[in-house]
Amino acid sequence: MGYRFTDLTATCQDDWRAYIEHDFVRGLGYGTLDENAFRHYLKQDYLFLIHFARAFALAAYKSRSLADLRQAHEGLKAIVDLELGLHVGYCQEWGISEADLAALPEARATLAYTRYVLDVGSRGDLLDLHVALAPCVVGYGEIANWLNAQPSTVRGEANPYDAWIAMYESDDFQAAMRAELEWIDARLADVTPARFAELCTVFRDATRLEIDFWQMGLDRTD
Repeated sequence: MGYRFTDLTATCQDDWRAYIEHDFVRGLGYGTLDENAFRHYLKQDYLFLIHFARAFALAAYKSRSLADLRQAHEGLKAIVDLELGLHVGYCQEWGISEADLAALPEARATLAYTRYVLDVGSRGDLLDLHVALAPCVVGYGEIANWLNAQPSTVRGEANPYDAWIAMYESDDFQAAMRAELEWIDARLADVTPARFAELCTVFRDATRLEIDFWQMGLDRTD
């Protein structure tokens, strides 16, 4: 019996829980997060999405099968043609113009995580790249599900962040998360223990960098 994604999270359970249940996330659920902290996060997340698109372009280059090439192409297309536009529109609802976004400098936490993903993908193979991206692709879906399981989470108009939670609990995002889990599980099933140990390091480091990204938003640091 081979490895699965849950084996990755099990090797760094404390970090994974610290990411999923971060104070920034709890503030989103309670509806108590400082609005300026959320705006800072939104701005940096725009820059993250641009590098996320670059990561899918790298995935296309790393693909060895037509199926993987198509998957990478669809991911890149979804970000460039849909998600970035939706994000710009959502930012405008929070008083952040497209001109503001275009002039943004990258915060250190944004630089650290995005460049780590691209570096891992450049040095490693397609599985390395997917594992480095998993805290985002899988993690955001798990965060929405975790928030919805908490009795303290406020939904509806009483929570200014309800729309954010709704994005990641949506059928489309949850389906994308499940597809990513299936892809990773299928490839983890065939790796050796030594290779799995390498991937655990990638996943742990990426998760810690995602924790830093939440903290960057909470502290509004550059």
